[in-house]
Amino acid sequence: MSTSKEPAQREMIFDPLIVEIAEYALHAEIESEEAYQIAHHVLMDSMGTGLLALRFPACTKLLGPIVPGADVIGGARVPGTRYELDPVQAAFNIGCMIRWLDYNDTWLAAEWGHPSDNLGSILAIADYVSRKRMAEGQAPFMMKDILTMAIKAHEIQGVLALENSLNAVGLDHVHLVKIASTAVAAVMLGGSKEEVCNAISNAWIDGASLRTYRHAPNTGSRKSWAAGDATSRAVRLALMAVGGEMGYASALTAPNWGFQDVLFEGKTLTLARPLSSYVMEHILFKISFPAEFHAQTAVECALTLHDLVKDRLSDITKVMLTTHKSALRIIDKKGPLHNPADRDHCLQYMVAIGLLYGTLTAEHYEDDIAADPRIDALRERMVVVENEQYSKDYLDPDKRSIANSIQIYFKDGTSTGKIVCEYPIGHRKRRAEGLPKVIDKFKANVQTRFPRKQTEEIMKLSLDYEKLIQTPVPAYMSLFVI
Repeated sequence: MSTSKEPAQREMIFDPLIVEIAEYALHAEIESEEAYQIAHHVLMDSMGTGLLALRFPACTKLLGPIVPGADVIGGARVPGTRYELDPVQAAFNIGCMIRWLDYNDTWLAAEWGHPSDNLGSILAIADYVSRKRMAEGQAPFMMKDILTMAIKAHEIQGVLALENSLNAVGLDHVHLVKIASTAVAAVMLGGSKEEVCNAISNAWIDGASLRTYRHAPNTGSRKSWAAGDATSRAVRLALMAVGGEMGYASALTAPNWGFQDVLFEGKTLTLARPLSSYVMEHILFKISFPAEFHAQTAVECALTLHDLVKDRLSDITKVMLTTHKSALRIIDKKGPLHNPADRDHCLQYMVAIGLLYGTLTAEHYEDDIAADPRIDALRERMVVVENEQYSKDYLDPDKRSIANSIQIYFKDGTSTGKIVCEYPIGHRKRRAEGLPKVIDKFKANVQTRFPRKQTEEIMKLSLDYEKLIQTPVPAYMSLFVI
């Protein structure tokens, strides 16, 4: 009979990936001025995109407290509304708004995603904790802290996405939002290294949503609230961890039962590069129109061709779309499109709108516009093929292009020239052209929700970077209250 005894409490030696994420979230000093400049624009872009979403009842019906009347006086504010909520539900609200129109920033790699989704958790935690601190005579979070945490959340999600393809095993990218948001939320709540690791391990153990709702025949509106759901779950797990809830040291690597064996086909999760500020510096903005990012350059091509074809629509025999592999996997769709969520993830639909109208807005995905018979008539004449060089350049770390081209053929045997666009206006290679337009987009979106005087106050602070970063979070959030 063995006389050995197991210790009453085992030392927790967490998977190295969990530790690396936790230490980065806790201790990394962000020294990149470019990262802060871009984070400043990401904040404006995300707030504006969220405000624009409030024009759509399908979004607003999901907002507010979890049950009627469950407001929290002194809780986290939801921009553009009168809601004050607990931080878990506030994170859902803000995250849902930011993502609803598929108009916030984008990251493309082995896994795709939208790192500004994490602002749902960051803003909710910061406002709630700051208001509580101020009521107790303590210092609040400042807006500089928001930008720092945004850079870190972008980095965690984006670097995980570089080589770990969740979509390849049928899982949704919002799981990486949950991981990133959990890490920064636990830090913002004052978690120790062990508590942050505990929170992150629970986020991995949560598993991941299936991509069912992003693909035919099941494409639906869940893809617009999935990120809000991920941020709210992250805040809940972070609150539990700093409240003393335990973690799970081998959440990733446990044989048979860890994330890697159960959900990742036994492959090892990796960080493709050291965590710094790379992702924020290279993030992609959606500036000109709300369209799934793999279609952004295709829509730019379509807008270029609009004047050439708008009076010859009946003469078109073929629209040749040349694209890259990821676009073929995600947004190459034939047949009926059943709702706005289906349409804004259809390459052919977005190109048809650009050719027909010379623009593309969120309203173009609604049923009344979709009823235009010319759209499906054009879709039926579209041929979509892959250009292997486009696919290689998409993954090239020095390029990361998102190339598309369009050429249109007519009954008389003539054709347009081939219009090629490699980099969308929101790409890092077009920053000088793009960043002023991010500000224009932000102002236009703010004006959809607030009167002139309030819009001016928001713009004045938002554009004064030095003043903004020294502003307490509650003062900033109060600008966006109805």
